[in-house]
Amino acid sequence: MANLNIDLIKEQTYDAIVIGSGISGGWAAKELTEKGLRVLMLEKGRQLEHVTGYENAMKAPWESQYNGRLTVAQKESHPKLSRDYPYNEMSEKYWMNDSDALYKEDKRFDWFRPNIVGGKSIMWGRQSYRLSDIDFEANLKDGIAVDWPIRYKDIAPWYSYVEKFAGISGEKLGLPQLPDSDFLPPMEMYCVEKEVRKRLEKNFPGRTMTIGRVANLSEARKEQLGVGRAACQYRNKCALGCPFGAYFSTQSCTLPPAAKTGRLTLRPDSVAKEILFDNKTQKATGVRIIDTQTLDVREFYAKIIFVCGSTLGSTTLMLNSTSERFPNGFGNDSGQLGHNLMDHHFRTGAAGEWEGDLDKYYSGRRANGIYVPRYRNIGSDKRDYLRGFGYQGGGSRQGWQRNVAELSFGADFKEELTKPGNWTMGFGGFGETLPYFENRVYLHKTDKDKWGLPLPVFDAELKENEKKMRVDMQNDAIEMLEKSGVKNVKGYDRGSYLGMAIHEMGTARMGRDPKTSVLNGNNQVWGAKNVFVTDGSAMVSASCVNPSLTYMALTARAANFAVNELKKKNL
Repeated sequence: MANLNIDLIKEQTYDAIVIGSGISGGWAAKELTEKGLRVLMLEKGRQLEHVTGYENAMKAPWESQYNGRLTVAQKESHPKLSRDYPYNEMSEKYWMNDSDALYKEDKRFDWFRPNIVGGKSIMWGRQSYRLSDIDFEANLKDGIAVDWPIRYKDIAPWYSYVEKFAGISGEKLGLPQLPDSDFLPPMEMYCVEKEVRKRLEKNFPGRTMTIGRVANLSEARKEQLGVGRAACQYRNKCALGCPFGAYFSTQSCTLPPAAKTGRLTLRPDSVAKEILFDNKTQKATGVRIIDTQTLDVREFYAKIIFVCGSTLGSTTLMLNSTSERFPNGFGNDSGQLGHNLMDHHFRTGAAGEWEGDLDKYYSGRRANGIYVPRYRNIGSDKRDYLRGFGYQGGGSRQGWQRNVAELSFGADFKEELTKPGNWTMGFGGFGETLPYFENRVYLHKTDKDKWGLPLPVFDAELKENEKKMRVDMQNDAIEMLEKSGVKNVKGYDRGSYLGMAIHEMGTARMGRDPKTSVLNGNNQVWGAKNVFVTDGSAMVSASCVNPSLTYMALTARAANFAVNELKKKNL
């Protein structure tokens, strides 16, 4: 029996365990396997095969039963998921059912949890921007929260490293608040966007508009061709999975090279229950999981653990991983675990109509828009709030839907609807949320989910700083569009709750002092140096740009550090 137990432990022992298979987890698996480690990747979701698993990606619009919309029954069975746009008829199988993804809200929070290998890397918006030293130094200068333990120079080489492999198309601008990337050629802006850009830059010195920096291949180079990827087909069905591998995802980019090493074991249907800790060695020893199909509880062991379960998945796992050493959650000596929850706030801006250029159109369906980089609280600009915002949006021509509300009929009406309508142009703001200690997620003391894990409870909201910023986000959009020649401009503010932007960050932040942070500057848990947390939970501040590129760079950087420390026998 003793030998049987030893053999079983050996079978369940790896050099490294990676929890989560999304953007961060995929990078961790790739880097660690390519550096010679035997890696177990644990994923709570079901298997999703590249190409063959994207069952709706190649369907024509008329092949969907409800034109992509939700039924009343789906809305009733998914009252939280159906609040927002990502959950729809075509993508519903990629998300966990509300009944399985239970959580409670002291204040409204929209939590989207994938149920697939690859996680949100399959459905993400692919906008990819670097943080700058303006972001890394902001907390220190403003006296907010804690200082980042790194600066731009520390992560810049790793931005370049992941960009060359992932493939980011975009335009160099030379802006201090938005560092340039190692770009593929930029996608082309539409005629209306080009004209608005000229007028914007003329009327508002210091502001500019560029094409979005996006992880869609404008062309495939050797780094991408090596894993079988092709250039973007301009289908704009990215959220359904890309059979061409034209955008960055775990399935198309990081899993293939990891699997090619022969050192990766992928285990889907595995809910991580807790991280195991040995008081004698002061190290984590492994992970206890629940098999979602059999409900069996199993343990796996490793020298190092990368926690990449997404911000809230990672933090709730750590909160549930209690021991004599960590009675308040794994690595929670500072009391910061679960706090400082951030997301971007959005759903405010303006849109209007563009007169003329009716003889021009665009080719295909560009899976990208424009971007207006942050200009508030930059240089000499000072506002009555901290930080700033950028805009995403773009131009387009109206389709046949423009007359749905009209009661017209007849041949002339039908003929008119075969032609595109007027051009429209819009800006939608994405603003930074400050890292407030009181914005938090915690575990319910008694209520549990179907796997017996405590339910997360959200207690977080936008505060006065963000509300002041939103006034500018709408008014500036109106002013810029009007002065750029856009007509009938209308502003809007549809309200924004944390979670809606699906850019959740913080709750296990990096820092310079174990008394005020959970992780050090190498993404190591202060009290357990063989555990690394490299997803959004590590973020110290939010910036106003999409954060996924930073997760990639932090993960690659931490993996390189971890392997070097293993070689030195420091772990």
